Amino acid sequence: MTEIPTPDLRIVPVSHILPHEPVDEQRAQPLVRSIERDGVLKNPIIVTPLTVDEGGEEFALLDGTNRHYALSALKIEHALVQVVQYGSPLTELQTWYHVITGIHFSELTSCFDRVPGLHMDLIDLRDARSLLERQEIIAYCIFQDGHALAFTTNAQDRIGRMEALKGLVDSYVDTGQLNRTALSDLPSLRQLYPDMAGAIIFGGFHPEDVLAIARRHLRAPSGVTRHVIHGRALRINYPLEKLASDLPLARKNEELLHWMQSRFSDRAVRLYAEATYMFDE
Repeated sequence: MTEIPTPDLRIVPVSHILPHEPVDEQRAQPLVRSIERDGVLKNPIIVTPLTVDEGGEEFALLDGTNRHYALSALKIEHALVQVVQYGSPLTELQTWYHVITGIHFSELTSCFDRVPGLHMDLIDLRDARSLLERQEIIAYCIFQDGHALAFTTNAQDRIGRMEALKGLVDSYVDTGQLNRTALSDLPSLRQLYPDMAGAIIFGGFHPEDVLAIARRHLRAPSGVTRHVIHGRALRINYPLEKLASDLPLARKNEELLHWMQSRFSDRAVRLYAEATYMFDE
């Protein structure tokens, strides 16, 4: 088993963190209020090194888009981040699927009809899985009756296909309730979401896609990329006043180091190596 190192925690300028996906407005606004009320940043933003320019190092934002937005909205110029490395076995890029509930399936398909340049075909579910594996379609939607709707686009390059996916997700993101899941088998989806209008299944992504989108200041589909970080730092509860203070950035990082050392000295840090379900999110 790969040894899990101490998390690389840093304080960096918010402006040096480049998102790769859009803000989720339904989650972002309550988060702004929650962070302001509690006075702490509960979990660090997950980033990976991107470029170095005259203003310093830039980072691609992997997880924590809404936290990044909240700090900007609160006019806090520095953020607590955990720096991870693409290419490391400790950083995995996976995919979230979307289950839409609270509406009739006909409302969902009406959303699809409004996406320019998107082509749809009703096919067998087994065929949809095979076509997605061969990248002949960009996604498919599973319905309660077991049928599938396959989505294609004329775009040939990876960025063009990603933009087509973004148009697809944008069409329904504010319709009904969007649930993220790692499940794609119909029996499990039916059991957990008995009122689902449909489940949209996406193909895999590559780190190069995320980095290219961040560099170009584009956006991937909302809530699709899923980064699994082995050794993720959680429940940091770092005071906002330390992030918002007028101290130079180097001093803030010195404070952060001393704070981390004290937490380890007090035996307040515990590593959970096993996969974990949390029921208080």
